[in-house]
Amino acid sequence: MKRSPATVEALVERALQHLGYELVDLERASRGRLIRVFIDQPGGAITVDDCATVSHHLSRLFAVEGVDYDRLEVSSPGLDRPLKRVADFQRFVGAQARIRLRHPLQGRSNFIATLKAAEGTKIRVDLEGAELELDVADIERARLVPRF
Repeated sequence: MKRSPATVEALVERALQHLGYELVDLERASRGRLIRVFIDQPGGAITVDDCATVSHHLSRLFAVEGVDYDRLEVSSPGLDRPLKRVADFQRFVGAQARIRLRHPLQGRSNFIATLKAAEGTKIRVDLEGAELELDVADIERARLVPRF
């Protein structure tokens, strides 16, 4: 039985919550034959052991649920973690993010801003001293700017 990407994502998200992890992103490539899962956990870094634990759990879950795939990859999202949900923006208030908008705002589509707040479907950012309010649906892509 072939499951839709949304169904697989919901299945993975529930399983990860049960294990104490957070689903950051799920990608399907090669016509759905490769599934990449990016995980995180509040308050801690993801280790190789975490990835192995999740990989084994998901492999068994996919077998039981009939998810059709050839290869599963599980990893951390990296230092430039993607921000997709309002909860992601809330969690990283105070951090800088590289943001790409679907449509230009004040003549700009790409910028780096400091995350100030997130509520409902809106996020507030500080862009060069000016506070902007953005709707999450208008954001094509957002990633944390790594701090070294």
